[in-house]
Amino acid sequence: MKTIRLATLEDAERILEIYNPFITNTTVTFEYEPLNVEDFRQRMQTIMSKYPFIVCEIDNQIAGYAYCSPFNPRAAYSWDCDSSIYVDPSFHGNGIGRFLYESLFKIMKELGYYNIYALVTDPNPTSLAFHKRLGFILEGFHEAAGYKFNRWLGINRLVKRIGDFDKTPERVKSIQEVDINSLIGMCNQNYQK
Repeated sequence: MKTIRLATLEDAERILEIYNPFITNTTVTFEYEPLNVEDFRQRMQTIMSKYPFIVCEIDNQIAGYAYCSPFNPRAAYSWDCDSSIYVDPSFHGNGIGRFLYESLFKIMKELGYYNIYALVTDPNPTSLAFHKRLGFILEGFHEAAGYKFNRWLGINRLVKRIGDFDKTPERVKSIQEVDINSLIGMCNQNYQK
């Protein structure tokens, strides 16, 4: 059975088992060097102080994770965030990515966000198609945005709109200001139906 929950700092080692191969073997991320557990825990702690960082478990093993982070520090961007999602390749095709993202969208909407952005390396037709299936719209393309594995790579910039743009936005909340456990429980219940 698949369930999602909030990540904890104790999950860092398993999450790095998923993430580090994307650094060393792919152009999915523009990082060059594998991360160590302590540095990654620091990164997680910074993200988790305001944003959701969730994992999907299958039979008590973390199969994937997703989180949001700041889009831009300027005040007018307060209702925007970046999203990241990684699934262990041995679990691909099990609906984990959809479950993680749909749960993340519900949480971010509850927190008061309006736009969720994603950057997808080009070429990566599988990820681009996945994001579009989940309602992301391709907003732009940045040619030769990064250099990895001896070649220049482009970036697709996508957005998923989750807010009601006819209303004046209220201040966004951090995850400490909502009943995050109830939200997670609701996401798990909706998935099981």
